[in-house]
Amino acid sequence: MTGKKSIVIVSATIVFFIESCNNLTGDKTTHKANPDTLKKTDSIARLSNTNHNTAKIIIHDTLPSITIDTSKASAESIVLFAETLIGTPYKYGSADPKEGFDCSGFITYVFNHFNISVPRSSIDFTNVGSNIPLKNAKRGDLILFTGTDSTERFVGHMGIVTFNANDSLQFIHSTSGKAYGVTVTPLNDYYKGRFVKVIRI
Repeated sequence: MTGKKSIVIVSATIVFFIESCNNLTGDKTTHKANPDTLKKTDSIARLSNTNHNTAKIIIHDTLPSITIDTSKASAESIVLFAETLIGTPYKYGSADPKEGFDCSGFITYVFNHFNISVPRSSIDFTNVGSNIPLKNAKRGDLILFTGTDSTERFVGHMGIVTFNANDSLQFIHSTSGKAYGVTVTPLNDYYKGRFVKVIRI
């Protein structure tokens, strides 16, 4: 490692290790490097270290557990409504079907349709609900993934399980990938590499 090193303490729980850092860059499919987001994660987040103008960020904060009241809708009704949105385009930062959805915007819109309040950011689902073994995932469970860089093990993407039988799981999500919008995707090797956990709320 070359370049001048310095340590800047932002809060009691957040420490930036900056390597000749002029600016911070983040992958929009996970989360932007801003103080509001950084205060909410309990994982180690490393920004791309491709040159000496980037930084590594180590975060030691803990997300609170959140309880979500889903008594207003069944898992089946939530999935059926989500499936009516297939084909809606991807748009970063949006929860408006007229504009498009990012991954958590899609989840927000689906649950808000049933007057169920959920976190707006995918990373805020880290400690939500009950952890479910992948083999026991059911239609309506939420499936959490890392962002596009699977070496960064914090939650950066999510979807809703639509099918799980015979070792074949599928989920609906809004993706910035090839489909570029709301689509149903199998849990293939690519997503298995990004898999974090399944939660039931």
